[in-house]
Amino acid sequence: MTETAGTTPRERYRAQVRAEIKQHAWEQLATTGVAALSLNAIAKQLGMSGPALYRYYASRDDLLTDLIRDAYRSLADEIRAAGAAGADLAGLARAFRDWALADPQRYFLIYGTPVPGYHAPDDTAMISREIMAVLIDVSAARPVSGPATPFEAELDRHRDWAGESPAPAAALSRALSFWSRVHGVLSLELAGQFAGMGFDPALLFADEVARLLAR
Repeated sequence: MTETAGTTPRERYRAQVRAEIKQHAWEQLATTGVAALSLNAIAKQLGMSGPALYRYYASRDDLLTDLIRDAYRSLADEIRAAGAAGADLAGLARAFRDWALADPQRYFLIYGTPVPGYHAPDDTAMISREIMAVLIDVSAARPVSGPATPFEAELDRHRDWAGESPAPAAALSRALSFWSRVHGVLSLELAGQFAGMGFDPALLFADEVARLLAR
């Protein structure tokens, strides 16, 4: 995601350098993984000293937070756009898969193994809730019937994670089940776990979504 340009030459230059730092950081994540993210290595690539780079990002965690925010915002914008265009849950699943396949490292940064010692700020959770809000709204548009399951009854007592949504517990449960199943299949695909099995992962993904929606 490109940072908004500043209003002065100095601000625009700072935004440009920060964008270049992030680009090198994404490239580093793709080759060495998030645990090995190094500001000093990025500074060397940019031809600047370590202390000079620290004027733009005070620490590795500062840079990591910016990358995570960008990743969450990119996905949230993608899902919100799909929802606004009238996508059903299957359409949202396709939008999510397309987003993840376009940049697997971006996906793993926010949904992969947590970085040891790193704690994301609260605002990243708020962006993540935007994604869930779309899933809940679309889930609530589907008919709900039958008695509440024990899990749905539990969700009705713990709704804070769903924000201000008035959706019934069955819709909340459907949204969570959808999110979990989509993540499960997609994480295995991106990690290469289906390699050598001979089938098309896209067909498995579509089949899992169809089975979930048939419930």
